[in-house]
Amino acid sequence: MTTTARTASAAAPDAERVGAGMSPLERNANLAGVVVPFLGVIAAIVLLWNNLVDWTDIAIMVVLYLLTAAGVTVGFHRMLTHRAFQTYPWVERTFAVLGSLSVEGSVLDWVADHRKHHAHTDVEGDPHSPHVGHGHGLSGFWHAHAGWLMETQGQADWKKYAADLYNDRAMRRIGRLFPYWVVLSLLIPTLAGFALHGFTWKGALEGYIWGGLVRIFFVHHVTWSVNSICHIFGRRRFDIEDRSTNVWWLAPFSLGESWHHNHHAFPRSAEHGLKWWELDISAAIIGLMERLGLAWNVIRIAPERQQAKLAER
Repeated sequence: MTTTARTASAAAPDAERVGAGMSPLERNANLAGVVVPFLGVIAAIVLLWNNLVDWTDIAIMVVLYLLTAAGVTVGFHRMLTHRAFQTYPWVERTFAVLGSLSVEGSVLDWVADHRKHHAHTDVEGDPHSPHVGHGHGLSGFWHAHAGWLMETQGQADWKKYAADLYNDRAMRRIGRLFPYWVVLSLLIPTLAGFALHGFTWKGALEGYIWGGLVRIFFVHHVTWSVNSICHIFGRRRFDIEDRSTNVWWLAPFSLGESWHHNHHAFPRSAEHGLKWWELDISAAIIGLMERLGLAWNVIRIAPERQQAKLAER
């Protein structure tokens, strides 16, 4: 899965991606996307230490976390990258905007990078494997978690890896507007804090820090943990060639994305949690959408197919 703010790609949204390498502007934009939310977390710790936070701030953060994280997990990932279900165009665009508000890059960059990851998982060409090109141990972990943002993020060719989105004018427009989604992602919690705290500037600042920077920090690092932790630590049960793993304790925070080994075994499945006890909030959202008539042709993996792919014990 992919990551942070890239204003440069949005500035030239119709340019063909040929993997020419990351420009200094792109690298600096990504660096800012890593550092600024971290500084927000430090500021939040100071506010918390001085009792300058309340349940309103936490509520703003949690609501926006769930909306923007679902924009990534349900929208960017299961719907747009893997086409695990079908829906109306307006639903696709709504989720594309929510995913953009996570500040993990434009929708075309995200989808192209992730499809490239699946095409070259844990071998040469994988944008963020901890096992290729950067050694092993901490150096490989760092590359998969955040180091790749300064090297390979957003460099996958749109026409090769995301042709369906590239040919969709509405999706290209959403991608082009990515810098504005970044601003809106910070403006919404700021205005919410301002209004819910009685129209005070203190409330606006708390909303900006908790609902903006801290929320983005958590969404980023949970997403990056699927790239790093879920290719190093955890459990496996299917006979597949890559080194993906399932990490149970990350499932609630990742909305089910950390059943990553399951996902690599069956990439088009709308459900990553394949056992009844494997918590998968994203799959529950898709199930609710299906019952409401907002999703159809939902791809699920029959137990027989799962059984046939189990590794020998």
